[in-house]
Amino acid sequence: MADSIVTCINKVPRTNRYEGITHLGVPGRWKWTREQVILSIESKTNTFYTLVHGKRADIGVVNGPNGKYLRTYADGVWNDNLLALPECEL
Repeated sequence: MADSIVTCINKVPRTNRYEGITHLGVPGRWKWTREQVILSIESKTNTFYTLVHGKRADIGVVNGPNGKYLRTYADGVWNDNLLALPECEL
């Protein structure tokens, strides 16, 4: 199992915080769709995390009213660290 940092996201439209993330990745290294990351987490193939101010936040799958989505989890609290990441380059 690989433990992978996520340093960027793509979101359409970028300014709407309620619309879903479409892609996650690391510039120049990898970029996966949200669905690929969800499947990888659920199958326990990989784990994903962010670093905010040097603090790790694990990425988990949440079953919401509109389907599955990704959120970060740190210190026992779900948070929105993913939405604070910069845009992944195309």
